[in-house]
Amino acid sequence: MVEYHSGSHYKYFLQMHLILVCKYRKKLLVRFGSEVKNLCYDLSKRHNFIIKTMEVDKDHIHLLIDFKPKSSVKEIVRKLKSYTTVMLWKQYSVELKKDFWAEHTFWSDGYFVCTIGNANEETIRKYIESQG
Repeated sequence: MVEYHSGSHYKYFLQMHLILVCKYRKKLLVRFGSEVKNLCYDLSKRHNFIIKTMEVDKDHIHLLIDFKPKSSVKEIVRKLKSYTTVMLWKQYSVELKKDFWAEHTFWSDGYFVCTIGNANEETIRKYIESQG
């Protein structure tokens, strides 16, 4: 079912399929996948987006996100990457130093995103849930 959100003067339905990849394609989500998912859900509850579904593979994560027009894709990606990186390093610095001895990083510099609009949400949801 399509849920159109409405503000005072507009209606919107914005969804994106986002993929974030671990730096150097390291298979870190085998160890940290559950924690990354929890951190992403935690962040989304405090900001202007909703994670509809999410799944990790060994070296990347897929997210299906609802967002408001006042939030940009770039802003959401920046928040997700920076928050998860900072929190993982706070809790797992000893383990992460084995993989990243020169810098405090976790994600690659880029990302993949596509808007999905109203078409095939269920297909994209099934694809994301089948990852990992």
